[in-house]
This record gives sequence, C-alpha cells and structure tokens, in this order.
Amino acid sequence: MSSLREALADYLQVRRRLGYEMPQDGRLLERFVAFLEQAGAERITTELALTWARLPAGAHPHRWRQRLGVARGFARYLATLDPASEVPAGDLLPGTRPRLAPHIYTDAEIVALMAAAGELRPPLRAARHVTLIGLLAVTGMRPGEALALDRHDVDLKDGVLHVRAGKQHKQREVPLHDTTILALRDYARLRDARFPTPSTPAFFISARGRRMGRSELNQTFLKLIGEVGLEGRGARARPRAHDLRHALAVRTLLDWHQAGEDIDRRMPLLSTFLGHVSPASTYWYLEAVPELMEHISRRLGQIGDVLP
Repeated sequence: MSSLREALADYLQVRRRLGYEMPQDGRLLERFVAFLEQAGAERITTELALTWARLPAGAHPHRWRQRLGVARGFARYLATLDPASEVPAGDLLPGTRPRLAPHIYTDAEIVALMAAAGELRPPLRAARHVTLIGLLAVTGMRPGEALALDRHDVDLKDGVLHVRAGKQHKQREVPLHDTTILALRDYARLRDARFPTPSTPAFFISARGRRMGRSELNQTFLKLIGEVGLEGRGARARPRAHDLRHALAVRTLLDWHQAGEDIDRRMPLLSTFLGHVSPASTYWYLEAVPELMEHISRRLGQIGDVLP
C-alpha cells in the first residue's frame, strides 16, 4: 500500500469517527489517489488536483468545483503530515449551478393529490399514500425522513414525531396537529389489521409487509402528478414529493410576512422545524421563490408610498 493510500485510510477513519459517513467522498478520494499514483506523484500538488477535478472534460463546472473541494479536504489533512503537500486555493474553479425553484403546491393541488391517492387499490395502498402525502404537506419532513419512521418514533398520545434520519444525523421533534394525529391513527389501524404481526418496525409498510421504499413513493407520486395535471408547470419537468416540504416553508414565510412578523427573528424557528443545519439554508426561500419575492416587493412599494 502506498503512503498516499495509507494516509487516505487514516483520513477517512478520522472523518467517520467524527460522524461523517462520506460514502461518495470516500469513493472520489479513492479515484483521486489512484490518479496520483498513476501520475507517479508522492504528494498532492495544485496542478494535479486541478487536472483530476476537471474530469470528465464535459462535466458541469459546478461538478468540477465539488471534486476539487473533496480533494482539498484531503490535501489539508496531508499538509499536516507533509508540509510539502500543496492545498489548492479556495477560489479555484468557482463554477456554480443555479438552484431550480421548487414547485409550490397550492392547497387545492394538495387536496387533489390526496384525492387521487385515495382512489388507489388495494385500500391499504391508498391509505398509506394519502397519509404520507398529508404528513409531508403539514410537517415539511423530507420524504426519506418520513419513510424512515419506526412505530416508536410516532407518538400519537403526545402528538409528536421523533425524526432520527435527518441530514447529518440531525434529530428533531416535530409536533403534530390533532387532525394529523387522527389521520395517522386511521392509517395505523388499517395497517395493523392487515399485518397484525409485522416483520418490520417501520411505520409505513409496503404491500409485502416491509418498510415502504422510496422507489414506491416516487413511482406512485409520478402517477398521481400526471392524473391531477401538474406536469410541466414549473422549472422542473414535474413536481416532486420533496416539493411539499418547500411549499410548507414558503407558506409559513408568507403567513409571517402578511402578519407583519419579524422574519429574521422567527427564521431560526422554521429552520429548527425543518431540520436545517443552519438558518442560512432556510433563507434561500426568500430569494428563490417568485411568490415570496412578489409579496415582499409589494410590501416595499407600500412602504415607499407612505414615506415623505
């Protein structure tokens, strides 16, 4: 094993002990080290890092920047062991990818989606999709978080969800409205009647009695989007289940703004509710969603009308 591979193994071990799983970055760094070995290099240089980062040649510059960032993290670690190892500067390959605005569902569209889901067969399939769509719409959970819920995570007595599968293992408690609690109870009753002795602790169960998978949600949601006529109406080819999360965030911000609330003061509350690592991720909604920008512009115009 080369010294670079030994250093990479130590680097990944340290990062994982700190709580970073790094599955994708680990694979990229394995390829980076293989590239360095093929070039006969004993240490990282900025030139070699840039050459590797710009592969493949036809990739988006944003992808090149991501690859260089992965290499830079490893280079910083190597520089603590070998001062001759170079660390690529942070301003190299500044490619960016514009973030597509999400589809912001109206209440009518959510009702239509749930109604279409209610027509699915068999009845338990209809129940789990109706319940899941409603849960995503009112809690702003990521679809993966909802599908990862176990039964003990869903406290229907106190009306709270314990989300354990958040990004970067960030856990949080999500309070539930009374109507949501009733809907979850109704689904659980149907589920338990069909699977009285379940083989999985999952709250949402597939037709085979296993944890409901993301593929089932995506395929069924695609069918429902087509049935209610929501394809091709936004920046993306079709709205996603994940956009229910964005819709909740935007409606919350609009409600606060219309009520004259101090959004800067309340933003950390929404950030915590959504499970964002920091409020900076939540502030994106202010600039990325036309509905919100139009409303803010109107309010600014009203303020200008009354100024001397």
